[in-house]
Amino acid sequence: MKILFIITGVILVLFTAFQIYITMSIFKTENQAYEVIRKEKAFEIRFYPAATMAIITSNLKSYSDLGSSGFGTLAKYIFGGNSEKKQIAMTAPVHMEVGDTVSTMAFVMPAKYQIGDLPKPDNAKIIIKTSEPEYVAVIQFGGFSSASKIEKHKAILEKALQEKGLSYHGNFRFLGYNPPFQLFGRRNEVIVALDASEIEQQ
Repeated sequence: MKILFIITGVILVLFTAFQIYITMSIFKTENQAYEVIRKEKAFEIRFYPAATMAIITSNLKSYSDLGSSGFGTLAKYIFGGNSEKKQIAMTAPVHMEVGDTVSTMAFVMPAKYQIGDLPKPDNAKIIIKTSEPEYVAVIQFGGFSSASKIEKHKAILEKALQEKGLSYHGNFRFLGYNPPFQLFGRRNEVIVALDASEIEQQ
């Protein structure tokens, strides 16, 4: 029995240490740059400048399916699956957009890279492109994400925007910031593009 307690204690210590290490490493991960324009009760408005992204497109209709297939494909690219066998640092967040006909998943490239600096993906399904600058509304939630949680926060954000009289367009998107094995301190966001002229006039 004493040995069992010792083994259990060692496992708990190792597990806790691993979670602390993972959480600390997240703080060192480069995040996509943005500027907070305004904070509202339920959401905030941000401005995202142009960013270089590696994007994969599919016809999948769920976040779980899109994440399962897309993450591995994009990860292979930054871990050396490219014309230069180059390692590219992982950043946050991972972008996911599920549309009626087309869905996308994207990794943001580190800010030091422009399109011309990046190697060609081995997988022809991966496209490197520069995103358009945009204003977005953002709602944040913690814990592990799920389709129901994403839909719940999408509905909250949509209602809040309507109450504020703010126009939005395009699909609502999901941003994930954490690896799947991180249990604590998780960050998830649902965002949607806003009418730039409305924000700039306020």
